[in-house]
Amino acid sequence: MKRGLGALVVSACMGLSCAAAEKPNILFIVGDDMGYADVGFHGCQDIPTPHLDALAKSGVRCTSGYVSGPYCSPTRAGLLTGRYQQRFGHEFNPSGRDGLPLTETTLANRLKAAGYVTGCVGKWHLGAEPAQQPQRRGFDEFFGFLAGAHSYFDAAGILRGTEQVKELDYTTDAFGREACAFIERHKAQPWFLYLAFNAVHTPMHATDQRLAQFSALADQTRRAYAAMLFAMDEAIGSVLKKLAATGQDQNTFVIFISDNGGPTMPGVTVNGSRNAPLRGSKRTTLEGGIRVPFVLAWPGRVKPGVYAQPVIQLDLTATALALAGAPTDKLDGVNLLPYLAGEKTGAPHDALYWRFGEQMALRAGDWKLVRYDTNADTRTGAGRQPVSAAKLYHLADDLGEAKDLAAAQPEKLKELQAMWDAWNATLVAPLWGGRGGGGDGAAPGAPGRKKKKNR
Repeated sequence: MKRGLGALVVSACMGLSCAAAEKPNILFIVGDDMGYADVGFHGCQDIPTPHLDALAKSGVRCTSGYVSGPYCSPTRAGLLTGRYQQRFGHEFNPSGRDGLPLTETTLANRLKAAGYVTGCVGKWHLGAEPAQQPQRRGFDEFFGFLAGAHSYFDAAGILRGTEQVKELDYTTDAFGREACAFIERHKAQPWFLYLAFNAVHTPMHATDQRLAQFSALADQTRRAYAAMLFAMDEAIGSVLKKLAATGQDQNTFVIFISDNGGPTMPGVTVNGSRNAPLRGSKRTTLEGGIRVPFVLAWPGRVKPGVYAQPVIQLDLTATALALAGAPTDKLDGVNLLPYLAGEKTGAPHDALYWRFGEQMALRAGDWKLVRYDTNADTRTGAGRQPVSAAKLYHLADDLGEAKDLAAAQPEKLKELQAMWDAWNATLVAPLWGGRGGGGDGAAPGAPGRKKKKNR
């Protein structure tokens, strides 16, 4: 296989006949607003993430793993449909009566039709109207909240199905417990679980016990962020332990991603995350907004290693459907397993594409064309800044997108722009929102509130 961005592709997949094999369980784990640099397997030093690190070590770490948007809801819409969300107008965060269009078939719909029991735990953010809620979009079970953000301590707005939950200790812990219960309850049948944490999205709520573990961090926002991320890692560890305890770990395909990069630039509500060595932030089409921690694991079936070719979260949907023997029509993602196995060579995609209002990007090989929110270039946060002119970067030599080659490589710029224009012509206009989207959603509870006890 090929080298890319200086990393040796060592991944492989053992031979697999899905028709002959038992259908695997499928577990999608999604973090919220995580910084690219904030996991141990990307070199983080001040926040331990042992369970995520173990998952990455046991699976394939995709070093050029992307999401199809720099914002929460659009990325989730892409993940749950396997399609670029701009194809159906879900370009920005919804508000009011907006939500994932009912014309779209979800991953849960397809897997349920293939004989899976389906569960959603955590953050939904794809519409709150009755017809848009999880159990009307293919999920048999739901525990979580419908909005874009939520207090980590208040039960108001936390639902089991459509019923209000009366008590809550801490959302991250509760979501981990609910995921474990789902895995235990359905161990006799194939299942799909979409475990979408609200950690580490604002508000910055952490338990006192975990805050105490990071007392050495002087930056109070970073301290709260560390405690929140550590809580998510612990919850993920409990889920992985439950898989092993119930004998399901060898037959469960697990993925982990963040929904977008960390919010680090002026003009957005920051959470203490870090995206180094990437430039940019959530809400930008620079690498810091769209390249994320990206892991696939399937013990005994997918050989551990590193995969450097560009991939996108849409591929995870296509891969899961292929494993389940479910239809994969009208998808933009591709099944990654043949590439990891070496059965197919080269890159899974000729190019990856982004459109986020006036911002855009295209990655083809090591070349990237981008127009981005120039708030990423200022430290003042004084007013809305314009979107940049078209920039051209060669990521293999310039991962931090510091050297614009547009003037030096006009033909490459023209070539990539033509590719993006052709893709853009296949899209529809956004159904709602504008230049920067519709916001992350209200979060009840005052920022900085801490629970007295860590239950």
